[in-house]
Amino acid sequence: MPVSLFAAVCFALLLVPSGWAQATPSDVLRQKFLKVIDRPRVDLAAESKVLEQGGATETLHFRYQSEASQRVPGLMMKASCASGRLPVVIVLHGTGGTKEGQAPLLRELAARGFLAVAIDGRYHGERSQAGKGSADYVAAMLRRYRTGQEYPFLYDTVWDILRLLDYLETRADVDAKRIGAVGFSKGGMELYLAAAVDQRIRAAVPCIGVQSFRWAIDNNAWQSRVGTFQAAVNEAAREAGVGVVDAAFIRRFYDRVTPGVYGEFDGDKMTPLIAPRPLLVINGDSDARTPMPGLLECVQATRAAYRRAGAEDAFQFVAQRDTAHRVNQESLVLAVDWFTRRLGASVQSSR
Repeated sequence: MPVSLFAAVCFALLLVPSGWAQATPSDVLRQKFLKVIDRPRVDLAAESKVLEQGGATETLHFRYQSEASQRVPGLMMKASCASGRLPVVIVLHGTGGTKEGQAPLLRELAARGFLAVAIDGRYHGERSQAGKGSADYVAAMLRRYRTGQEYPFLYDTVWDILRLLDYLETRADVDAKRIGAVGFSKGGMELYLAAAVDQRIRAAVPCIGVQSFRWAIDNNAWQSRVGTFQAAVNEAAREAGVGVVDAAFIRRFYDRVTPGVYGEFDGDKMTPLIAPRPLLVINGDSDARTPMPGLLECVQATRAAYRRAGAEDAFQFVAQRDTAHRVNQESLVLAVDWFTRRLGASVQSSR
């Protein structure tokens, strides 16, 4: 019988001698989140094939099983001259994106000496009927609202990330003690959730993703974020006989689709759990999808956690000036440099 991740965690806790260690509030929160997203573990059944070699970069396509019904496709790039166990950077795309869309960043990371990895999120890329866009993703949210099955908004892909870490640990070219990740928008949210509960992510750079869902709802600033899956919300409201979508209905929608996202699993609760590991948060100062007042609540809570851990230098927050929902080139350079300093690399940049 497959063993679930949550069951494995609980069994491990039972092995701790009584009185030797007490679960901290952070541990309890991690366990709560893992219980929500938990599902039976299956064999990875991983496979890979070379797509490109002979030049400066070697590119592979890989797949692994994250659960019984889900086979996750990914791209992997490394410098052709690289050898031995390499530090890793995982790259997570945003809504409507694909792993292929991250190829320029993957190549830059490979040139820096990293093994660079990207996967398609649930209902994106190869995991969608069209191979692009977000139509399947939005449809899955509505299906979740109706049936209570799956967690297409954020949580399912978080599970896929945890299983990706399992896969990377099996590879002979991976230094499992030097795995970092960067995510954009949807991918940034998935990243801070995954890094909060899995310490195998040793350095994290969530971009335009950290936010307070609660603050946005309480202050009538939820519209831009909800706009990324508006069709699902509109149809759910129609079926519920709700004429005007308001904050009350958004709470109802989130409670069904992504429970806890504006409560115990919100940004100001989960992002601090990454401490004391290196964390660089990048957002735009005028991004309506991550409103600044709510974002600053997350930053303040996170900064306090790093201060308590004696690791203030490991946390940095960058507010891109006069920038909405995007990551500028200067910030991308900063992110790559952050990984180079925090995880180490052996090949010089191609820039």
